[in-house]
Formats: sequence, C-alpha cells, structure tokens
Amino acid sequence: MSTLDLARLQFAMTSIYHFLFVPVTIGLSLLTAVLQTAWYRRRNDDYLRLTRFFGTLLVINIAVGVVTGLVQEFQFGSNWSGYSRFVGDVFGAPLAMEGLAAFFLESVFLGLWLFGWHRLSRRVHLATIWAVALGAAGSALFIMAANSWMQHPVGYTINSAGHAQLTDVWALFTNPVFVWGYIHVLLAALVVGSTVMLGVSAWHLRRLSSPAVFHRSAKLAIAVLLPVIVLEVWVGNKLGLIETTYQPMKIAAAEASWNTCQPCSFSMFQIGGWSSDQTPTKIILIPHLLSYLATGTLNGKVVGLNQLQAQYSQQYGPGNYVPNVFIQYWSMRVMAYIAVLVVLLALWGVWLLARRRLEKSKWFLRVAVWAVPLPFVMAIAGWLLTENGRQPWIVQGLQLTKNANSPNVGTGWIITSLALFVLLYVVLGVVDWWLMARYARSELPPSQAEPAAEEPEEAEQADVLEFTY
Repeated sequence: MSTLDLARLQFAMTSIYHFLFVPVTIGLSLLTAVLQTAWYRRRNDDYLRLTRFFGTLLVINIAVGVVTGLVQEFQFGSNWSGYSRFVGDVFGAPLAMEGLAAFFLESVFLGLWLFGWHRLSRRVHLATIWAVALGAAGSALFIMAANSWMQHPVGYTINSAGHAQLTDVWALFTNPVFVWGYIHVLLAALVVGSTVMLGVSAWHLRRLSSPAVFHRSAKLAIAVLLPVIVLEVWVGNKLGLIETTYQPMKIAAAEASWNTCQPCSFSMFQIGGWSSDQTPTKIILIPHLLSYLATGTLNGKVVGLNQLQAQYSQQYGPGNYVPNVFIQYWSMRVMAYIAVLVVLLALWGVWLLARRRLEKSKWFLRVAVWAVPLPFVMAIAGWLLTENGRQPWIVQGLQLTKNANSPNVGTGWIITSLALFVLLYVVLGVVDWWLMARYARSELPPSQAEPAAEEPEEAEQADVLEFTY
C-alpha cells in the first residue's frame, strides 16, 4: 500500500469515526431543547426528568466527539500539506468561522446549561440549550460549506502562486451543493437523534421502567422521526439532481452505469460490474427510476462512465477518473434501503400510537432497540457515497488527490500514527459505549422539586445534586 493510500485510509478512518458523534450531537441537542421547552411551558416534571436524562447522553457524546474532531483537523497540516497550501485561503475561512463562532457558542452555552441548574432563571436556562443546538447546527453549516466547495468550487480565483483564493464568501453559502447537502445533514442528524431516543425509550418501556415518562419521549421521537425521514428521502433526491449536474461521474458510478442510457433503469442488486467487468448481471430492474433520480424526468439521459472518462481525459489530461464503483454502488443502496426500513419503523410506531398500544407491542419495542445502529450505518454510507464519488479529485476539477498529500511524510510515520489513532479510537469507543450504555439503561431518579434560580437557599442545597443524572 502506497503512502497516499495509507494517508487516505487514515483520514477516512478518523472522519468516519468522528462522524458517528456529529449527528448524535445535533439531533439530541435539538430534541433535548424540545423536551426542556415542553417542561418550561407545561411545568410537567416528566419533561424535566427526560431533559436531564437525555442531556446526560448528549454531554457524554460531545465530550468524546470533541477529541475525535481535533485529531481529524490536525491531519490537514500533517498528511495533506499539498492540499492545505492549495486551498488554505478558501478552506481556512469556514474552518475558522466554525471554531471561533459555532464551536465557541456550543461549548460556552453547554457549560452554562450544564452548571446553570438552580442558578439561572428558567427562561435563560432554556435559552442556553437552544444556543447549544444552534451552535451544533452552526458547526455543521461551516464544515459543509467547506466540503461542498470541494465538491463544486465556487467564488474563487487562482492567484499568481497557483493557489485557490476566495473572492466571494457569500458564494460558499449559496453553493447549491451546500444548500441541499446541509439540509440533508441536518435531517440525517434528526433521524439519528430520534432513533436513539426511541431505542432508549423502548428499552425502558420493555422493562416497565418509568413507563409513563418514557412513553412521552418515545412519542416525541416517533413524531419527529416520520416526517424527518420522509423529508430526508425527498431532499436526497434533490441532492442527486444537483450532483448529476456538477458531478455526473458520481451518479453514474452509483448505478455502475458504464455506458450512456436513456431512459435508465435502477437495479436493486447486481453481480459484477466493477472496474474490470463492465457487463454486470442486474437483478430486479425498476424501469425509469435511475432517470428520475438523476434528472427528475422518467426519460432522462444518464451519461455513462466510459463516456465521462473519455470526456475528462480530453479535458484534464490522461488518467483514470472513475471512482471505486463497488463502493459507490453499494453505498447508494445501503443508504436507500435503510431509509426505507426507518420509514417503515416510523409508520409502525405511528400506527401503534394511534391505537394506544405502543407500550404493549413487545415486537415493536424490541425492533426499536435493535434499530438504533441503522441510521449510523445510513449516515456512513452517505458519507462514503459523497467522498468516494469525488475521487480521484480532492477538489473537483482543480486538484487531484495524488497531488494533495505531504511529500515529506514517510510511510513509516503514517503507519505509526495510524496504529496510534486506531488504538486511541478503540479506547474512546469502549469508554463512550460503556458510559452511554450505562446511563441509557439507568433508572430515572425520583421526581425532584423544579429548579429555580429565584430560591437562593434551594440553589445552595442543589450544589450536592448538580447534574448527577
């Protein structure tokens, strides 16, 4: 394996691992804010207990996720100096905004929320958790703006040194790839957050652990999950149309479509059809579906990989511009098929709620617990589809990945650092899983008096009870 391949493997490993925490943070922060808002408006102690319960899971997730994010960003300077020099003037701007604005907002107000019980007024304390949710969503906004520029560069010029230089900041945030991609990420985060909340609630409902309380959180999770997953599928289709315009190779590879077709069918499965075999055996073809997904019309034309390869070779020079077709094809299907399963789960939950049989359906509660990993797998598949589909470009049409790594970083160093990162992430994964599982399975504490900053004596007594659950 070459130095470039090892550097790509390291970045992929750290990125995927970090991305497991991002949707949980965004999704759970929004849902926790909703729970606290319900408590603020209704003064029902059940919502307060749920706010603190799921808030604990949120804090654990953020604490571990921050460490993984720092490791990821350091790699730009260590393994990808060619990329950093070329796009530093563009890529650095949204990263700086993310650190100075969004992450600062999220971390400061998380501290205020965490230690503000009994010290801040209810209204101010409620505002802090919404600020945390806003900061988490803001972090994703700036990161997605930077990533979308790599998919479709806009608002830049190449200066005399041969480096990309940002000329229009606003273009970063009106980039169509960013607009639809960011909405897609936010919806995916809500799918993850609501599925986690539903799974944890189902676990307690099966064991009759505070069933009346966890019925409320399960109901909220289902109420959010169904419309969000349906919107996620629709937005994903819109994003596919955008990518057909700016990255047609990515869409053609997602169907392993080697030659131009019109209209084009979508295969549920196929055997073969990868880089060395352009005649796959397609199983269960759905007529016109690929044309609709790629162009928005039933008879639209999808340019094939061979034709695009010839076009790119003429435009950019000799080289192989076809991404890993196997990864593209199956990432697309894993993402789509899991989305269908989540839709069915949400519909099942709505049906049970309508019949008032949610807590009595042992099969649904069992499936809801085991369904928790599904949106994580779906998110990783979407990440692979997006990032692998851009290869061999690191910046579409401007810089090849092979020209972006650090020439002075040797294979030995990357192998050593990769081994250390794997060890670190295994330890962090075990710790995170143990903490999340421990608190997710813990009993809700008995009802307590409502926190209030207006009672100084009560605030002093609360010091010993400070956010212990």
